[in-house]
Amino acid sequence: MTRRRTGYYVLMYAIGAVLLAAVFGPILWLVISSVSTQAELLSVPTHFVPDHPTLARYQEIFAGAQGSVGGALRAAMVNSLVVATATVVISGVAAVFGAYAFARVRFRGKTPVLLLFLGTYMMPPLALVIPLYLIMANLGLLDTRTGLVLVNCTFTTPFLLWLLSNYFAALPVELEDAAQIDGLSRLGALFRIVLPIARPGLVTAAIMAFLASWDEFFYALIFTDSPAAKTVPVALSEFVGKYASLDFGLMAAGGVVALVPPVVFAVILQRQIMSGLAAGAVK
Repeated sequence: MTRRRTGYYVLMYAIGAVLLAAVFGPILWLVISSVSTQAELLSVPTHFVPDHPTLARYQEIFAGAQGSVGGALRAAMVNSLVVATATVVISGVAAVFGAYAFARVRFRGKTPVLLLFLGTYMMPPLALVIPLYLIMANLGLLDTRTGLVLVNCTFTTPFLLWLLSNYFAALPVELEDAAQIDGLSRLGALFRIVLPIARPGLVTAAIMAFLASWDEFFYALIFTDSPAAKTVPVALSEFVGKYASLDFGLMAAGGVVALVPPVVFAVILQRQIMSGLAAGAVK
């Protein structure tokens, strides 16, 4: 029994080590490549530890002249931050009111309507790109941050609606009943009772919407054309196509910079994310 248990633990640790290497190995190599010289990156055998590490690529990104590769990437980061933040605010506000209605208000066809919203989230982007493109073109919002925000809300809002409706349904309704007995309206109970209690779920929803918008590539590629609206994924893809053969390290540095905001959010708000997901999974 002891040998069998020992073998089980060894197997689990081995699987965990392989998964850890698969997840963090590419990220580690990205960081190493970003501080290696071009000669080290092209040398055979490969230099896994750079002999002469340099931060010149990061200086190019953050201090490069306007119109340079670094300037284009900086503009794309600003666009991504603006688009992702606006998407979180708009889809979050809409999802809070909608999710609370699904969780607390009784009306006919509630489940089919919720499934309809969720179905729009599950549809492939390719099925929606033509009607969305026509709508944005008629509104004059092609190649704008505003248009990209509205497009991103089409897939973040249904997901947040589903996530928050489960979370609100798991909260004790007696607290709201007591608040309404004390004179609060249903809307007042939402703002003064439900939302403070639901803070972990709201943080989780906001982070997931931010990450979904930050990483979105397909819609950003279709709906943006100029540096004034392009986001980080699109800028990096063009950057790879234009400059990868010249400087692999600069490409890697751009990838590292693009990874920083999601990682920072995940590390800082890890506890709220886990508690929000755990509570939202219980009805």
